[in-house]
Amino acid sequence: MAKAGFFVCLVIVIMDVAAGILSIQAEITKDKVTRYISPKRLKCQEPNDQAFKLGLAAATLLALSHVTANLLGACMCICCTEKLETSSANRLSWFGCLILSWIVVAVGFPALVMGMVENSKSKGSCQALHHHFLFVGGVLCFVHGLLSVAFYVSATVSFQKEISHGLELDP
Repeated sequence: MAKAGFFVCLVIVIMDVAAGILSIQAEITKDKVTRYISPKRLKCQEPNDQAFKLGLAAATLLALSHVTANLLGACMCICCTEKLETSSANRLSWFGCLILSWIVVAVGFPALVMGMVENSKSKGSCQALHHHFLFVGGVLCFVHGLLSVAFYVSATVSFQKEISHGLELDP
């Protein structure tokens, strides 16, 4: 069981780190096509197909990582939500990590999608630069990886303690 838990955590971290690196690489690629078009140094950006593809890959990996972490870690949560108020600190930290991971994905995934849409070819030949959505999404991918591992580890520890003490989980 410990080897499987380690493998799951490793897969989640690899997907989140790859998503973060891809989105930051997409931001760097996007910035390479920036040009200045006026004496006031107004920035203009051409759509970049490579940045679009990198952003798409990052968004897909973030979604897969989130689904993986929640399928494997949240299955334990469903069976015992009524015990949450009287539960241990491990279970409360597990629930907190679950909620925070959902918040991070709720901000990070749309940021990656908005950064991706900025680089789609349908946006025209030149547009004003906006916020660094791909960079923000990339940083949130790293945060999601940390939260997902903390979530999975605390859920596993919490339930192993209950099983070792002979407590029965409610269906």
